[in-house]
Amino acid sequence: MEEKQALARERRRKMMLEDPMLRVIPKVAVPMIISSLIDSIYNLVDTLFVSQLGIHATAAVAINDSLMNILRAVSMGFAIGASSYISRLLGAKEDKRASEVGSSTLFIGIAFSLAFGMVCLIFRSPIVDFLGVTPEAKLYSMQYAFWILLAAPFTTAGAIQNQLLRSEGSTHFAMIGMVSGCLLNIGLDPLFINTFGWGVAGAAGATALSKVLSAVVLAIPFIRRTTMLEIGWRNFKPDKTGAAEVARMGIPAFLRMSLMSVGGILNNNIAKGFGSAVLAGISVANKLYRFVSSAIMGFSQGFGPVAGFCYGARKYKRVKEAYFTTFGIGSVAALILGSLMFFFSRGIIGWFNSEANETMFALGSLKIRANCVVLIPHIAVMVTSNLYQSLGRPVGNLLLSMSRQLLFLIPLLLTLPGLFPLIGLPAEYGLAVCQAASDLLSFLFLALPLAIHMFKKIGRLPDGAEPPFQTAASRAKAKNA
Repeated sequence: MEEKQALARERRRKMMLEDPMLRVIPKVAVPMIISSLIDSIYNLVDTLFVSQLGIHATAAVAINDSLMNILRAVSMGFAIGASSYISRLLGAKEDKRASEVGSSTLFIGIAFSLAFGMVCLIFRSPIVDFLGVTPEAKLYSMQYAFWILLAAPFTTAGAIQNQLLRSEGSTHFAMIGMVSGCLLNIGLDPLFINTFGWGVAGAAGATALSKVLSAVVLAIPFIRRTTMLEIGWRNFKPDKTGAAEVARMGIPAFLRMSLMSVGGILNNNIAKGFGSAVLAGISVANKLYRFVSSAIMGFSQGFGPVAGFCYGARKYKRVKEAYFTTFGIGSVAALILGSLMFFFSRGIIGWFNSEANETMFALGSLKIRANCVVLIPHIAVMVTSNLYQSLGRPVGNLLLSMSRQLLFLIPLLLTLPGLFPLIGLPAEYGLAVCQAASDLLSFLFLALPLAIHMFKKIGRLPDGAEPPFQTAASRAKAKNA
């Protein structure tokens, strides 16, 4: 078994460090794309079935998106922090250390998420009020939140295991875990919502059970020891250096997703002032656009482990090659998918608009089209953020993580709706284009300069040279040596 495992490790290491990039990126990224799409499908499936119950039920599920994003922020803070560090450790052939970091992160993350979910359950009513729920949708929102919070530890376990598998290039295992949960969700939604008559609570219960299944399936490769990483209690060895490295990249990931929640909460609270139809239209558009952007995001996430692996092995030219290969493929995909979404936006919104509400049609379609226009700049932001994340550079990653939500989106949400009436357009139209404007500004003022800066740093280095940045782990290693 150990000899077979060693051979598998060497095959994966050779793929990451030697195979042509046009083969490596798709091979690593395609399962990630599917996994990212699955995450979007979870929300879309619930919304699609719940939309048949009316606009208030649709708005309630939309409100809980912000709660889901908070749970994801907690989960991905642990998951991405560990993944970034582990990719570099595996590239440097420090497999034992990588397994210890992975095991410690997994168990600590599950414990933290359990405590967090229980606290949120106790304060569920004020939390959904804070999220921006309308009075008519509050009961639905409370029902949905109960099941989602109950499944919080499994959500975190699944997210961390998914990222651990991705960090070593075992993306097909990660894909299987995500797909299995999604298929269960799709099967249970009509059963729980319609057949059993559980309504919104049935949608949430189906999602919660699917998270449990995904976590169990994702654990199987580690239990069977078919992975490079050996995850288990015997490798639970938390230490200050590992915690610092996980925190360096985990905190920016947590902040990015937390700010997404903050932006979503502010968006919901502004939208609810215009009524449930505006709230439902903009929220459904967000979910639909996320489906397209998730496909593109998969390429940037596929780039991450490859870049980290190559950087750990001091193959700087492959890091640069991986970046531009990923951006090129992603741009072509964005042009195709964005065009389709742009032209068919109104028809797609109609799938979720059982009452044929014209306000929901107009706002949802405008938001989708505005976002599609800036999809390629958004790709540049995502790939550059993953570049900084993979190379262990938290400041650049944090700036890019904050730009879409804190630096640009929140100020735009507070100003654009008030400015649009001055040019004779409804205020809610300004609300619908805020995210697109934020993406464009993030690209122009942050992603482009940061990408140029990074490649000035590593683009001139010969392979095998000392890395231009020293992390806490590398400083400790040098000191011990």
